[in-house]
Amino acid sequence: MRIIVMSDSHGNYKAVESVILRCSDADMFIHLGDGEHDLNSFILMHMDYSDKIKRVAGNCDYNSMLPGYLVIPAAGHKIFAAHGHSQAVKNDLSIIKRTAAGFGCDIILYGHTHVRYNKYEDGFYIMNPGSVSIPHDSLPPSFGTIDISPAGILTNIADV
Repeated sequence: MRIIVMSDSHGNYKAVESVILRCSDADMFIHLGDGEHDLNSFILMHMDYSDKIKRVAGNCDYNSMLPGYLVIPAAGHKIFAAHGHSQAVKNDLSIIKRTAAGFGCDIILYGHTHVRYNKYEDGFYIMNPGSVSIPHDSLPPSFGTIDISPAGILTNIADV
């Protein structure tokens, strides 16, 4: 199973479209917030992707009706996906780890910081794909990939 993860597009529809169409063979796309309108526009123009896209609200998705987090089953694993502002990810990852553990998740995805993070720690695969539009880490815009197979989980962050 291949999952594409992106976050923080902040009005850059072209970045969202570029990543999804470039990775069109993926089984699932997850947007971690601050890009609700970008995804709405994409889905209107590419309805055939609507069932493959999961998304949560970010702190800049004003008046959003999207959930603040999702627990997503994926090939025998569980993903906790959140923007991260409600879990104070700019301070540390302790809150998001506790929350994910409470749901029995082994994969944690978050955005909000616009800074790439990709580690296995404390029994979790943890990824922040950075920002698909406005990175804050002096690196190019980016997105993440998660490949789940019987051999295990492989996570990676790629430049847009």
